[in-house]
Amino acid sequence: MAQGSYQQFCPVSMAAEVLCTRWTIVLLRELISGSTRFNDLRRGVPRMSPALLSQRLKDLEAHGVVRRVPSKDDPSIFEYHLTPAGEELQPIIMGFGTWGQRWIDKDVSMQHLDAQLLMWDMRRKIDPNPMPKRKSVIQFLYPEQPPLNRNWWLIVKPKEDVELCWVDPGFDVDLYCASDLRTMTEIWMGHDTISAAVAQDRLKITGDNELARNMQTWLGLSPFAKEKPQAVS
Repeated sequence: MAQGSYQQFCPVSMAAEVLCTRWTIVLLRELISGSTRFNDLRRGVPRMSPALLSQRLKDLEAHGVVRRVPSKDDPSIFEYHLTPAGEELQPIIMGFGTWGQRWIDKDVSMQHLDAQLLMWDMRRKIDPNPMPKRKSVIQFLYPEQPPLNRNWWLIVKPKEDVELCWVDPGFDVDLYCASDLRTMTEIWMGHDTISAAVAQDRLKITGDNELARNMQTWLGLSPFAKEKPQAVS
């Protein structure tokens, strides 16, 4: 029996031994969101050490939750894909997020702002359909953040994956978006809107009129944004 085992035959306790180690649920969130390569997984869990990430992936592989396979694009690079057992965890992980959005006080959540995680999540949900049918470069500026987390660029090209850069890619910028990190995080989580933030001068948008006008549409929202927070009695 593994160290730290609950030593109970109950399926709940057995599942908890696999899933409830530190960072595992968050790592599964990233896998379910579509990240497969080690470096992409690191960007989705930026505060997790590479050594621990490697160990958790090995643990999940040993329990049949993920499989490690060569990339179709480059066989020298390995990817981590969910097995049927891993895919079956999707409603459980989404249930965690739904519960957290509904029952964890927003102000408590907003004490843990993370520009890298926010931009990585936003990159995934960008909808290019309401955007111009050309390359669009959007720069996000968080003036109060340390230099390494202050400037971010999203590069959107038709029929290609959205790129996220934290070093100036050297392209002309089509739209500048400047706000404090909390404002943009609350917009992403559905607690605020772009129109309200602009009206109150908490968000400044400058550049292409079409991109600015449709920002609430192409930006997308967290998959949990539709869940309304509940008052804890």
